[in-house]
Amino acid sequence: MTIHIGAKPGDIAETVLLPGDPYRAKWAAETFLEDAKLVNEVRGMLGFTGTWRGHRVTIHGSGMGMPSLSIYVNELIKDYDCKTLIRIGSTGAMQANVGLRDVILAQTSSTLSTPSRGIFKELNFAPTADFHLLHKAYHAAESRGVTTHVGGIYSSDVFYDERPDLNEQMTRHGILAVEMEAAELYTLAARYGRRALAVLTVSDHLQTGEALPSEDREKSFGEMVEIALEAAFS
Repeated sequence: MTIHIGAKPGDIAETVLLPGDPYRAKWAAETFLEDAKLVNEVRGMLGFTGTWRGHRVTIHGSGMGMPSLSIYVNELIKDYDCKTLIRIGSTGAMQANVGLRDVILAQTSSTLSTPSRGIFKELNFAPTADFHLLHKAYHAAESRGVTTHVGGIYSSDVFYDERPDLNEQMTRHGILAVEMEAAELYTLAARYGRRALAVLTVSDHLQTGEALPSEDREKSFGEMVEIALEAAFS
């Protein structure tokens, strides 16, 4: 047990999928895992462990934003020795050629700051995904006929952004989409020598104002979960 995770030793698998929403973790575990067991509910942050095609998997909520994710990923790595951590979540598209329901595989993640910023001081560290996971996820998505984009994303500190000038420059420089967690996940994976990837479903578009209706999200997010699982174990 840790301060934020009540799981016993051995309850958490080496491979962990990390949706931000704990109830999305519950849905994904009940939908895709066999014999899913609740292993954590401290502070309402649900975590489940089960099997997928015979492989042990934990699906655990991370909360919203990099500070929250940093707490859970630090404990999952240092106290439970997790080896592979894949963020599964929604993202807002920033490029005209990216559509709703498309999948984005974050090769890199830019940010203004992360909880790890103090370590690097004046250095602008460039956090990146694990190439093996990225490669496998791309082929898993392509085999499913899912429109997939690979490239840089932006991990924001804020949800209600008031920097149109910054968004304009990121769009100009090819940033595919914005979310709030991947940069810290990639930084922690680099620090501890673990594998990490963010597999993201486009739920809304910053340029057009389009957004997926809530009833359409489940199917699209399901494809994302299956891509993440195939990447982890293929």
